[in-house]
Amino acid sequence: MTTALITGSTAGIGAAFARRLAADGHNLVLVARDTERLGEQATELHDRHGIEAEVLTADLSTDEGIDAVAARLSDRKNPVDLLINNAGFGNKGHYLEVSMADELTMLKVHCEAVLRLTSAATETMRERGRGGVVNVASVAAFVPRGTYGASKAWVVQFTQGAARDLAGSGVRLMALAPGFVRTEFHQRAGMGTDNIPNWMWLDADKLVAAALADLARGKSLSIPDPRYKALMGLVKVAPRGLLGGITSKTGRKYGPR
Repeated sequence: MTTALITGSTAGIGAAFARRLAADGHNLVLVARDTERLGEQATELHDRHGIEAEVLTADLSTDEGIDAVAARLSDRKNPVDLLINNAGFGNKGHYLEVSMADELTMLKVHCEAVLRLTSAATETMRERGRGGVVNVASVAAFVPRGTYGASKAWVVQFTQGAARDLAGSGVRLMALAPGFVRTEFHQRAGMGTDNIPNWMWLDADKLVAAALADLARGKSLSIPDPRYKALMGLVKVAPRGLLGGITSKTGRKYGPR
């Protein structure tokens, strides 16, 4: 049985990955900040699917939290075969409305943690000649829309670059770029969602199924829905200046309130 480590495992996309991988027979290392929720999740997945679910409490906005997860990923006696870097959050407010401390915390979680954990995982995976990493980004990576989008653009560029560098090693890396998903993400950020059209919402379980299929096909970028693939195709050909104006208006219409 292989082992998958999932950060931000207790809710949303992370929880969907945990459900799917447990159902497929993978043992799990579940990572989040809430020890009680982690314990409940581990027990449920073990009882339902008969897999082993290890709990690792860690706050990836701290060096101590990143170090703890990196150490687990570096454990050669109990190797991790698949890493899902899913932990993340959003800040409510436009640029200069969010404190610098909160901006830097976002970069710590979205960029530094992803870099350090990916590096810890792939080093041991390359030695074994197999393994996979999914770094959860966002379609916000492809539009000029604030610090959140910029951090997710870094995730995409880093992941695709690392995937090229590790080509032929047996290690697969993929950036996952979903659109709006019904999770706790917006609630935690204090963002209203009533103004987001129904057609823009994605189901987390279907998203995960599509993402794992793309990883198996060797893709370095997964946009797991035809609607968002079409939108991102338009983004590629739209003039950058026009795109900036559209995303600014869209952010005011569909963004935090």
